[in-house]
Amino acid sequence: MPGFINGTSFSLLLATSLYLTSAQAVELNGEAVQGGLIFGQAAPGEQVFLDDQAVMVAENGEFVIGFGRDETGERVLSILGPEGESERLILAVAPREYDIERVDGLPPKTVTPDPEAAERIAQEGAMVANARSRRDERTDYDSGFTWPAQGRISGVYGSQRVLNGEPRRPHFGLDIAAPTGSPVYAPADGIVTLAHPDMYYSGGTLILDHGQGLSSTFLHLSKILVEAGTFVEQGELIAEVGATGRASGPHLDWRMNWLDRRVDPQLLLREIIE
Repeated sequence: MPGFINGTSFSLLLATSLYLTSAQAVELNGEAVQGGLIFGQAAPGEQVFLDDQAVMVAENGEFVIGFGRDETGERVLSILGPEGESERLILAVAPREYDIERVDGLPPKTVTPDPEAAERIAQEGAMVANARSRRDERTDYDSGFTWPAQGRISGVYGSQRVLNGEPRRPHFGLDIAAPTGSPVYAPADGIVTLAHPDMYYSGGTLILDHGQGLSSTFLHLSKILVEAGTFVEQGELIAEVGATGRASGPHLDWRMNWLDRRVDPQLLLREIIE
């Protein structure tokens, strides 16, 4: 079954935000909320569509969908059977409140990179986009997710800074503060699609693809212990915490994407660690 979180499955089947138009419902586990993921189980051979866009489905019927930080309104999830039978579910995306911090009086170069740095940032951004472009029917995510590191939660998904009156990009990760050299473990099975020792913003950067467009990214690493193309298992040592790139101190910044949507890793984890 997909959607297990630390060994526990929770179901949205027949939840108030879902309205069924057929007798047999697809099983869904997760939460229709900004930054959230829903893991689904359709019958083998069924097709899945989100707002009329095809969703990748494994041979056994497993699939995953996600919602961005600022996504609002309703999404239509359609299930089409091999004989033309169909289901239609309406997912109302619940809003969240995010922490907004305003900082004024910063030197301009602190806020806006110089042209040389901007070129490097663009090149590295293309590398990251390419690493996240992998699409196949693997369901490495289906055993659930565990904490990749131990430490204090020092930053959360969705928070944002306004520097000198200019809103900056929101923070899309879960920050776990820990000493440099602390171990980083794979939170789920996956294939390494990027292992870069030093990017401008993110320093040591590792991307792990979990299948069907769902990926994890680990930033500010002091050491990367796996190579691109390697398959790693949940709990395997993959890197060490650092303060590389633009980081104020040693910590792990764990981010997740579903396709082009940035989702919140912390929603997959129940137990807060200190």
